[in-house]
Amino acid sequence: MQHFALSANSTVELALESATQALLEHSESAKLDAQVLLCFVLQKPHSYLFTWPEKSLTNQQVSQYKSLVNRRTHGEPIAYIVGTREFWSLELDVSPSTLIPRPDTERLVELALDKTTDGQAILDLGTGTGAIALALASECPQSSVTGVDFQQPAVLIAKQNARRLGIKNAEFKLSDWFSAVDNDTQFSTIVSNPPYIDPADPHLSEGDVRFEPVTALVATNEGLSDLQHIATQARGYLTEQGWLLMEHGYDQGEKVREILNDLGYTQVRTELDYGGRDRVTLGQWTTVHSTD
Repeated sequence: MQHFALSANSTVELALESATQALLEHSESAKLDAQVLLCFVLQKPHSYLFTWPEKSLTNQQVSQYKSLVNRRTHGEPIAYIVGTREFWSLELDVSPSTLIPRPDTERLVELALDKTTDGQAILDLGTGTGAIALALASECPQSSVTGVDFQQPAVLIAKQNARRLGIKNAEFKLSDWFSAVDNDTQFSTIVSNPPYIDPADPHLSEGDVRFEPVTALVATNEGLSDLQHIATQARGYLTEQGWLLMEHGYDQGEKVREILNDLGYTQVRTELDYGGRDRVTLGQWTTVHSTD
């Protein structure tokens, strides 16, 4: 693979043009990637690139930019290179120990907010960077939001994000799904973006997911095992008429609805993501069933 080269004293404009060309065969967003990486190197806002296109980079900046662009040409995700990702207008620290928050997961947040009254308790299972929990906590300042993850590095990142963003109504703890959640604690809303990719899925060897933690991506039983486990256990932690919302693969909607219906959830339905694909299935838990 040819390495990206850039001459000393290159201008902002030349650096962007050269990097964009180098990234074209490696990224669907080559121009944006080149801009994000250069902003990171210069420690300047996006507008600087267009205000000062003739500014020359220092030798150190040229060297750093070449290094970062070459990492991107090898497929490393932008979020891991710069260490941050925006989600729900929150800038989150990310690391290779966490899944990179994706725009489609904001749909899960929207749907959860629709089912949650501010002041109610919320649980986020497999919180990773804390993206979902922190988005919900920021929108429901009177709610107590708990995020759990079985990976200690992820819990530390989530806590770090909460501190940096000044969000005080979200707490994060180490827990393998519900294992460390108090049995007496109940939540009005439980959300999760669990692993749901089939281990045999060929997409695991493509794009950004090659660099992401497999434990955050893959589940047995055709990707359904964690979804099944969460739906089964959540019944003991939901308040009467509480809601469970789970993100899943575009082709899993029907099977996840079957899981929830078989477990006794009501008002079960699947909602679409911004691309029009099945993405979130939700159901309400109630122990009081109509006799009509």
